[in-house]
Amino acid sequence: MSAAAVEHPCDDEPETLLETANRLMEQLPGHRVEIIGGVITVAPPPDGPHARALTKLMRPFIAAGLDDGETEVLQGIGLWLPGGPEDYAIPDLAIVDADLDDHLIENNCYDPACFRLVLEVTSGNYQNDLRHKVTAYAQAKIPVYVIVDRKHGRVHVLTEPLPGGYDRHEVYAPGQDAPLPASIGAELALDVEEIVRAGRTKR
Repeated sequence: MSAAAVEHPCDDEPETLLETANRLMEQLPGHRVEIIGGVITVAPPPDGPHARALTKLMRPFIAAGLDDGETEVLQGIGLWLPGGPEDYAIPDLAIVDADLDDHLIENNCYDPACFRLVLEVTSGNYQNDLRHKVTAYAQAKIPVYVIVDRKHGRVHVLTEPLPGGYDRHEVYAPGQDAPLPASIGAELALDVEEIVRAGRTKR
């Protein structure tokens, strides 16, 4: 069976980045499509260890009461970014203000002012999380950015956003706890060993 041609209402008007990103999402179910710094990035569906690490990560946030009252713990929620006219990201996990629904901007993405913490669990494109998103989230003034670096078995906690990155960047190894600032709504620390072990591919 041959593939049907895609019809465009006006062929001399090129697609916007946002239109292209949305078309890719329709064509690639389960993939995560984002626009960071004016560049479309596509990540494959997460593997089992990625999902397992994310589940382990949600537990301490929920146990600390961050999914009730003033905040919510959400997976895969769109974050509108100020770095470009159509930039947005979909972090793996976020702590957001409970009035998030009042701050929808565009394309199912929300105002970064509602986000207290964003968290990424790295996949094959880990450089995107460790480089491009550091700048993007800092420019959006996200107070806390946590990266679970599965490749190197580390947890990064970045705080104090500046225009070009974060002023504080702490790295924690298995055997350590990674403390998070109370500004997220509760005092807690992440068990690095548990998270890294959950995210490790079992082969």
